[in-house]
Amino acid sequence: MKPKQSKTALKVIPLGGLHEIGKNTCVFEINDEIMLLDAGLAFPTDEMHGVNIVLPDVTYLRENRHKIKGMIVTHGHEDHIGGIAFHLKQFDIPVIYGPRLAMALLEGKLEEAGVRDRTELRPVRPRDTVHQGNSFIVEYIRNTHSIADSCSVAIHTPVGIVIHTGDFKVDHTPVDGEHFDFQKFAEYGERGVLCLISDSTNSELPGHTASERSVFPNLDRIFAQAEGRLVVTTFSSSVHRVNMILELAKKHNRMVFVVGRSMLNVIAHARDLGYIDCEDSRFQPLRNLRQYADKDVLILTTGSQGEPMAALTRIANDSHRQIKVKAGDTVVFSANPIPGNTIAVVNTIDKLMMQGAQVIYGRHHGIHVSGHGSQEDQKLMLGLTRPKFFLPVHGEHRMLVRHSQTAQSMGVPAENMVIIKNGDIVTLTPDRIAIDGKVQSGVELVDSSRQGIVDQATLKDRQQLAEDGIVTIGVTFDNNGALVTEPAVNLRGIAQAVDAARLQQQVANLIGITISERRKAGDLDLEALQPKLETEVRRLIRREIPKRYPMVVLLVQHAAITRKAKVVASPVPALGAV
Repeated sequence: MKPKQSKTALKVIPLGGLHEIGKNTCVFEINDEIMLLDAGLAFPTDEMHGVNIVLPDVTYLRENRHKIKGMIVTHGHEDHIGGIAFHLKQFDIPVIYGPRLAMALLEGKLEEAGVRDRTELRPVRPRDTVHQGNSFIVEYIRNTHSIADSCSVAIHTPVGIVIHTGDFKVDHTPVDGEHFDFQKFAEYGERGVLCLISDSTNSELPGHTASERSVFPNLDRIFAQAEGRLVVTTFSSSVHRVNMILELAKKHNRMVFVVGRSMLNVIAHARDLGYIDCEDSRFQPLRNLRQYADKDVLILTTGSQGEPMAALTRIANDSHRQIKVKAGDTVVFSANPIPGNTIAVVNTIDKLMMQGAQVIYGRHHGIHVSGHGSQEDQKLMLGLTRPKFFLPVHGEHRMLVRHSQTAQSMGVPAENMVIIKNGDIVTLTPDRIAIDGKVQSGVELVDSSRQGIVDQATLKDRQQLAEDGIVTIGVTFDNNGALVTEPAVNLRGIAQAVDAARLQQQVANLIGITISERRKAGDLDLEALQPKLETEVRRLIRREIPKRYPMVVLLVQHAAITRKAKVVASPVPALGAV
């Protein structure tokens, strides 16, 4: 069955994953029908104070919710499924298809967020075909990646076949025995692929990405040499890596103590689905840790990226209730820092070493390999599919440009590809690829409470507080516009030497002059006076604290004098910035 032919173009609109790493989210739209492909999250940068996670701006989807027919998921990494629960609080998605592991992980997220009833989850297997509306027919194709059960997709549309690789590398010796489906990709290449949309993460790296299995002998050597407790940290979603670590625990007769909620969750689902093979007796609860000799212990934990609340970070900070580092421990970082996390990771390593642990980390140990294909892997994908048009995605700008150069070396004309940004509308017809407009894009920042969205004004206030501090000024007037007491001036987070008493006197003088001018003009309306006071106070602070821009909070109170001479203050707050 083929989708009905249409004269309209296919729109491909990425809302995340372009000029960045993370929050991969893509919209496919044709004939007033929308199909979503993945909906991920990213992690905050250092200047995003109080932000827990970063999501793409989905205003376009909120405005077009009536067009949404469903979603297809390529695999279970957070940067591909982590945003779905948040989006379902804003609009329904009738049905979500995806590999079994991804659907198992997603179901837990939706139940925790209370939105499980907002969609239907349908697990699929490689080479299964699913329908989305009248315009999209999707076939899942097995690829290999750093998480089990990862797929690319062939999307049949009225204008032609589009292949989206999802995240992939070409692993000829996969840990789980699930091989890259070269045959199916080649079949589509023979039939004719209109456009290839492909992962660009490692497009700057020459050669092939090493097989996941290449890590095994290096980890094996570390296990054999460790005389005390072993603490191993890796991405919880790296099911293949976790499976190898558990295999080595059995080989070296170590009991496994799993620490970290996400690690426990992924292992449980992966065991249920058969992606991890380890007997129940190998796992022990943390309360039994002291019952075993150090040489018989393996602690498998989260925290490979130095996340503040992760188990290994708390262990390094000596704040974990059940695990304390001691001399003789060997800590293994079987992961490389994601860009932006390097400082947090090295700080964790330093703290562990200062407590007496031997820490094994770094690329030269060969204990981590990427899940993304390098240039030769990308060439193989291009050679198998032989697309007419090419659209590089999932990467920063330089990665997209380099991937497009690789595609040109494989025979795709430069005019048959575009370099795009989040929000760009890419239109595809049988004869054309082009950028035709833009939709609203950007980020939505989820507060650390996970209960609200941090808008740009709030984030700016937080950044200003962090960088320049705050000045608060409390002023109380009586009915006649006279100051009841001296203004209360309070400075917080301001590094410069500021004479608070002198500043307080200057504020009092400034307010006195302003009131005097208003009294002469016959206008003592305090509410109308407040904007004038705010402006004058900001100017004063700017002069007294040069080259700094502290936030200024002016609290004006109107005190009514009662018969018993009690002062009753009625606050009228104002918030501003120098």
